[in-house]
Amino acid sequence: MNYPKVVKILETKKETLDIKTIKFEYSEDINPGQFFMIWIPNVDEIPMSVSYIGDKIKGITFKRIGDATNALFELKSGDKIGIRGPYGNGFEIHGKNILFVAGGTGIAMIAPSVEEAMKKDIKTTVLIGVKNKNELFFENRIKKYGAELLISTDDGSKGYKGVVSDLAEEIMTDNKFDQVLTCGPELMMKKLFEKSKNISFQASLERYMKCGFGICGQCCVGKGLRVCNEGPVFDGKTLEKIEDFGIFKRDASGKKVIF
Repeated sequence: MNYPKVVKILETKKETLDIKTIKFEYSEDINPGQFFMIWIPNVDEIPMSVSYIGDKIKGITFKRIGDATNALFELKSGDKIGIRGPYGNGFEIHGKNILFVAGGTGIAMIAPSVEEAMKKDIKTTVLIGVKNKNELFFENRIKKYGAELLISTDDGSKGYKGVVSDLAEEIMTDNKFDQVLTCGPELMMKKLFEKSKNISFQASLERYMKCGFGICGQCCVGKGLRVCNEGPVFDGKTLEKIEDFGIFKRDASGKKVIF
């Protein structure tokens, strides 16, 4: 299972100027929150959260920010990529009232979990935070399932003006949630975690990965926890013990990079 399966791209869609969705046939069972290792031939292999989960069709949604994602962004229907996985642990969804908080492209990873919660008839509130309205995507997709959706933009171009963690704090003051599930910039998630001490909490962490299945140790956090294996989704009790959560990550050389 640790060799890439070569698949043909079935469909691509530009969500924004720099964000794209790619869909392909892949019949493996996947839990929302898990990820693939995506091989771009002659370029690189990188981790990607699963943004669409169908019986046979799966999808990834990503922002072009480097050589690998730029090359992936240029691929079209009919082109081929390699898929390894799925890897890691996904979200565990329970309770009667869930708050999902997504920052930036974090909504791509959150969306399948929102859909699962709605299918279970769980009351679902979704907050999406972006810099400006031009970076917003999946809005109609979330509304389609009937979840309550609130949007924040840093510049106030749509919805709440300010960061999504501040909006979440206001929402949590007026509502009782059984769970808070989040994906996005780590500083945002750390702030949200600090405001959710009495609520079941899960966050998806992102670290530099090489192997994707727990061998190389590149993505270790805390005391030997591997984001690719024990994560990428960690619960609140585990996050409390990860001293680097919201503080630093490591680059490809292993050097600490402060958030």
